[in-house]
Amino acid sequence: MPSATAASPWYKHLWPWIIIGILATSVCLSLTMVGIAVNNPDNLVNDNYYEAGKGINRSLDRELLARDLGLKASLRLDELTGEVDLRLSGDSQPQTLELNLISPTQPEKDRRVVLTHGEAGRYVGQLEDRIDGRRFVELLGSHEGRTWRLFEEENVEHGATLQLGDEALQGAERQAR
Repeated sequence: MPSATAASPWYKHLWPWIIIGILATSVCLSLTMVGIAVNNPDNLVNDNYYEAGKGINRSLDRELLARDLGLKASLRLDELTGEVDLRLSGDSQPQTLELNLISPTQPEKDRRVVLTHGEAGRYVGQLEDRIDGRRFVELLGSHEGRTWRLFEEENVEHGATLQLGDEALQGAERQAR
């Protein structure tokens, strides 16, 4: 194969093609990244910060009510049947409870279970599928028309027992008991 000389056209030289290849690759990768960003928006960002802040205060009020009622819960997920068994102790025993297992990063993995009251302090519900990994565990109930909330971050595993209400309440350090 004859080598290119200085008098030959540019397209017969190697270096222009290397530079064009690098530029073309950069453009293709940039367009791919833009396509990924447009098709997969970040749904963890909240546009209304004021409302989110008000929600944090309402949530803290609910957690303070749970603390004042002395609520603690022991939660167990049965691996074979998917049954949720919850034991609630404290000064509130509503007929139903709402259990939310919230994934920190993937909303499609969030699960909501309604637990019904059985014998004293025992609540039972049913999960549709297996849940494993880190989750925000939220338990909601009511007492005298006011909603209370137990909320903790836990590593959820079937067969393991989770304790709710056993950690210090974040954000309420200055609140009197």
